[in-house]
Parts: sequence; C-alpha cells; structure tokens
Amino acid sequence: MYKKENSIVFHNGEFINANDVLINPYSQSLHYGNGIFEGIRSYKTVNGARIFKAQEHFERLCYGAKAMHIPVNYSVEELVDITYRLLKKNNFEDAYIRPLVTTGADMSLLSSKESFLTIQCWEWGKYMGDKLLKVKTSQYQRPNPKSCIVDAKVTGHYTNSILATNEAKNAGYDEALLLDMNGYVAECSGANVFIEKDNVLFTPPKGNIMPGITRQTVIDICKEEGIEVVEKYFTLDELKKADNAFFTGTAAEVVGLQSIDDYQFPKKWETTHGYNLMHLYKNEVLETRKTNAPI
Repeated sequence: MYKKENSIVFHNGEFINANDVLINPYSQSLHYGNGIFEGIRSYKTVNGARIFKAQEHFERLCYGAKAMHIPVNYSVEELVDITYRLLKKNNFEDAYIRPLVTTGADMSLLSSKESFLTIQCWEWGKYMGDKLLKVKTSQYQRPNPKSCIVDAKVTGHYTNSILATNEAKNAGYDEALLLDMNGYVAECSGANVFIEKDNVLFTPPKGNIMPGITRQTVIDICKEEGIEVVEKYFTLDELKKADNAFFTGTAAEVVGLQSIDDYQFPKKWETTHGYNLMHLYKNEVLETRKTNAPI
C-alpha cells in the first residue's frame, strides 16, 4: 500500500529506492520512541502540484526536533524543496507525505547527537474515509502536558493513539475519542474535534491537544465565512448534547461524526457547518475557494 518496487524516498541526503533504506537496530527512536514525524498532503490543483501548508508543517517538524534535542541539518526551505523533488521522482501530485527524523545508535536516555532524515510519499485517500463515524470514548487519556511535549509529533507519543484505536475498533467503532487529564474532551486518536451547538462551533483550546494545522485552517476559514468558533474546554456531557460534531486532520481532512458512544447526533450532517467546511476545506487545498471575506 505504501510503497511499490520503484518507490523513491529521500534518505540521508540522497534519493534512493525505498527497499534500500536500512534501520539501525540500536537507534534511540526504535528503542525509546525519540523521533519526530509529520503528516503532509500534496494536491493536484488548478496550479499544478501543491504541498498544502508545507512551511507550517516543516516548521512544526523542526520545532519538535528542537524540543526533543534532536539535530535537523536542513532548513525549512530546503525541506520544502526536497519534498517537491521527491514528488516529481515518484510522479505524484496527489500524495500523502511522511517526513521522519530518527536518532542514531544510543542506548542512553540522553538524546542522541546523531539524526537521520527520511521523507516518504504515497497515494492515500482520506484516512477515516467519507462516511459518518461511530466514535467510542476511550479509557485512555490524552498525555498530560507536564509529562511530555504534547504539541510535538513525537513518534513515541503515538502508542497512546494505537491503544485508543485498538480499543475502539475491537468494540465495533470507527474511531476513539480521548479526554484530557482533567476530564475535558481533547481529541481523537489522530485528529482534532469540533462540535456544533446552536449554530456555533466549539473546539478545545491549545494546551492539552495537538494544535493541528488543519484545525487552524478550519478556524481561519470560519472567520472568513462568518462562522463563529469558540475555543474552550468542554466535557463529554456537553459533547453529548451537541447538534453535530466533526474531526479535522491532514490525513482525515474534515470528516463528520454519526455518534459518540450511545449518543446519536441529531442534526442532519448535510445541514451542518461541518458539512459546509468539508467542502470549503477541499476547495482551499485545491486552490479553488472563493472567500466571503469583505474586500
């Protein structure tokens, strides 16, 4: 699914076949999860292949690496250029892009001073599909921001997401919703959450969540379209009184929810802000959107 016999990746300064990438068995990333990654999308737009919010994604990659004391020997501009070259070598326009910074051989718990950059890409549809999702509240919490750096995409953090997803899938649900350490709604296993109540959107504030780039894009679109968005903490009980809800993420884009546990969202999806934003976001990434903002 992710690679073909002729798939090209960027690894340690050169473009090579994906099958030729070797992993050091003593890598600190492999043993302790000290690595950084990003999820980015490229789209076939009316103006050619465009990597959506490329600079913002690579800035976040570099931020995460710095936070975890992992050296990155490339500028944001170089990373963007390399990724466009990688897309061309794979003949991709619509693609999912996965940059990964791993660490060298080091069995200590001090960050390795050696790092390796791998950038991969493949054709991938919406991660959560297009159907409305049945969601289960997870027994697992979003990590406490005092235990780790929750706004960095650290590879090891995602064991939390795997546990929550396995739990939800094994119980017959499509996705998992995690609460934070205070019992407030945080996010799903790999995307941010918005709820709609009385024509207003609510989403958890930064602090206990991954501040998603798609989340911010949706907030910006709402401002331009005159849709009110309030960033605030809210409980699971409040979520279960909402008219509707949706998730946002680079892999998922914008996807609606059918239910949370035994609560069915009452508002028809096609009449919600989320449905409208799903299409506005798609037009944004394809560079075909006309805003309602005043001139």
